[in-house]
Amino acid sequence: MSRNACKLTGILVICTVMLSGTVIGRALFDSPGGKWDQHNQSSASAPAYCLVAHRVGRIQLTINNNGTFGDGFAAGPTIDCITGQSVKSCEYPKGSNTRYLFAGAFWIGAVVGRDTLVSVGADGWETSREFAPDQAPFGDIVYRSIRFPDQENLFNGAVSEEDYICKYSDTLTEGRDPDYFGAPYTPLNIEVTEKSYAWSYPYAQDFVLFDYEIKNIGVQALHNTYMGVYVDADVYAEAVGSNGAQDDICGFVDSMYIDEQGHKVKEQVFIAWIADNDGDMDKPANEWCTAVTGTRIVRTPADTLDVSFNWWISNGNPSLDYGPRERPFVGRVKEAFRDFRTGGLGTPEGDVNKYYMLRNQEFDFDQVRTASIQPTDTLWLLPPQSTAGNWSTGLDTRYLLSFGPFDIDPGEKLPISFAYVAGADFHHDKNNIDNLPSNPDAYYSNVNFDSLGTNAAWASRVYDNPGVDTDSDGYAGEYVVFYDSSLVGGIWVTDSTKPDTIYIKGDGVPDFRGASPPPAPSFWLEPSVGSIKVHFYGLRSETTKDVFSRVADFEGYRVYVGRDDRESSFSLYASYDKQDYNRYDWDGSQFKLINIPYTLDSLRTLYAPGGDTNTTWDPLQYTRNAPLVDPSDPSKLYYFEPQDFNASNFGVSTPIEKSYPNQAYPSSLNPDSAQADELVDGRFKYFLYDININNLLPSVEWYVNVTAFDFGSPKSGLKSLETPKSSGAQAAYPLSTAQDAQAKNLKVYVYPNPYRADGSYRTQGYEGRTHSDRPDDRVRAVHFANLPAKCTIKIFTLDGDLVRQIDHDKDPSDPEASHDIWDLITRNTQLSVSGLYYWTVESASGDTQIGKLVLLM
Repeated sequence: MSRNACKLTGILVICTVMLSGTVIGRALFDSPGGKWDQHNQSSASAPAYCLVAHRVGRIQLTINNNGTFGDGFAAGPTIDCITGQSVKSCEYPKGSNTRYLFAGAFWIGAVVGRDTLVSVGADGWETSREFAPDQAPFGDIVYRSIRFPDQENLFNGAVSEEDYICKYSDTLTEGRDPDYFGAPYTPLNIEVTEKSYAWSYPYAQDFVLFDYEIKNIGVQALHNTYMGVYVDADVYAEAVGSNGAQDDICGFVDSMYIDEQGHKVKEQVFIAWIADNDGDMDKPANEWCTAVTGTRIVRTPADTLDVSFNWWISNGNPSLDYGPRERPFVGRVKEAFRDFRTGGLGTPEGDVNKYYMLRNQEFDFDQVRTASIQPTDTLWLLPPQSTAGNWSTGLDTRYLLSFGPFDIDPGEKLPISFAYVAGADFHHDKNNIDNLPSNPDAYYSNVNFDSLGTNAAWASRVYDNPGVDTDSDGYAGEYVVFYDSSLVGGIWVTDSTKPDTIYIKGDGVPDFRGASPPPAPSFWLEPSVGSIKVHFYGLRSETTKDVFSRVADFEGYRVYVGRDDRESSFSLYASYDKQDYNRYDWDGSQFKLINIPYTLDSLRTLYAPGGDTNTTWDPLQYTRNAPLVDPSDPSKLYYFEPQDFNASNFGVSTPIEKSYPNQAYPSSLNPDSAQADELVDGRFKYFLYDININNLLPSVEWYVNVTAFDFGSPKSGLKSLETPKSSGAQAAYPLSTAQDAQAKNLKVYVYPNPYRADGSYRTQGYEGRTHSDRPDDRVRAVHFANLPAKCTIKIFTLDGDLVRQIDHDKDPSDPEASHDIWDLITRNTQLSVSGLYYWTVESASGDTQIGKLVLLM
């Protein structure tokens, strides 16, 4: 940043401290626990304020049930009310400790009678936080997920891998302050149902979709209603601290060229974006913030609405409170200059100014162009020249993306949907900042919107699937037709007989569906000493159609083993995939993968001499350099590659085996209609599989997961999708089960015995693998094996004093029913000392076993 920019930053800090009582500084109100929170906690029936975090994708985003997202405007507890975990406001990519959002908020304004009213989740400057949930349990956030088909309360009605449903309204008036101009708070009387969706799949892991339903619960109509999304980003690596928020830049992208199935198509994307000015690439790599985030509106209540994009930089000093403003009687509205009556050009104080900002139909110039606005510009007021250069290089910026107008009658509901999107690799040149403020065009030539645009396009596709006639009215959306062209005698010739129709929009009816892997199979573990047998059941995996392609695209299973449940801990142990092949077609200039995989039988039927009876014909004999000439059309050339590894011979090319290898495909997939010999324990025999995981160290816990994967969608450019390796993993010790221990009268034993504090158990991975935040004394473990499923463990000193009691109560079928752990903490929450102890294990039937244990601490 230039020297002048540094001076301005200093002024900003000083001016915030010197604010009058009328204009309140951001530092007081931009964090939870401020004045407004205290107001509402005193109400007789306190709102059930709650926050949660989307974590399944590469973007981690906090959601609140008060009309805001991010953690900056949260109210109530600051931990995830579903999981109990800490939250990140907006971290991208997940795990990077890089922050891309202070907070965002929903705004809505309307004319009610003769009043102009606005309700906001927050505005980042005044005390206006005007949405609240009901009291518990009515106001609680609801969680759903497609990941848990066996848990109806989570699965039923789920749209994504991580659904959060919030409901809040603007009707709570207790403790609401008058606005900047003294007008008393008056609600619009609206109720908002907000649903947010997130996925882990590669095409959808960089955005969160929001779907709102706005209901007029008052008795008066809301006229000329406008809705908006307000965002204050504050982009910085957490290692740098919040001072990194003072160099943000923002702008608006109207349209971009997006790759659609191998073709570049110009699409209107309407993305308001914000980023760090240089990505902090002059700092160590772990402090970089080179990505960009943005907001894309994907659904509005009407097809044609006025859209506005405004940005501003708030400051208590009116001369430094700035945002772009149009000259009088120009632009789309052509109205007189709007005096905010605050002395500044930026922050819209009070309902009247907020409503003006929502409906002004401005598309502000990008922030980096502030210093480039000339006195002769016919549209924009000239920015203050003493500070325009500083604003161009980045400051604490916020934006509002809004649209309208429309009316909402009493009882009527209207929808709005938007995506909060991240894009990687926006910055790639650490010296690019040197082009500002004087050369914004050169600056833009060195930033990259491709990732943001692609992710925004996918967000729109998931919201409304292109080419899908959802309501069956005969219309499937907008499309573009491309034709194959080839160079003939130095001239490009178009083949009009080979059109390629690319749908770029859906039918306007929301789908909120994306391509997904087949559901993971249900599975259960059967441990024994040194091994774990995995049983799994794949009916749903093999028969469920992809919601995007409408094809049952199951390709195979993978079995993973790890020492803990972290994604990075799992290693592939075995896989099975169907025997099928990809066919690459010559289009006159190159080979392309167009169709879904072919089975071997189908390829032999199409191309082998003698058809599918020719069992020696091998598609892999045809390569890119020696392709197959289609016998029915010599102009067509193909070559083939296996889809995945074709490890399809059970027990031979894969250690996975069919539980009933001779079982035929079921006569019906409805268990009630199936024949009796096709079922076992209510499951179809055909879809049951087993695998033994051998040579496991019995004394440690092992995590196992079975995933399902598909063959992707070549036409859409989607790679194969697989269910998450860590989600749904199960754990077991490779020890005798509780049933075996009882049947064989196996004795309980303890290990390690003696336990040595200097045994380096943690260093060797036997203790505290996933608890790096805990000291050694809080992750110690003495193991009990061959336990009855239900028993009481007691540890005593030699004097007979009870040190600790452990109530072991497991289902006998639980793979860990025969095992438990003592953490060496006494019943008085102290660490045990060196000495000789004895233990007892009393079963539910009263049988008691006794043993000794030595601790060397």
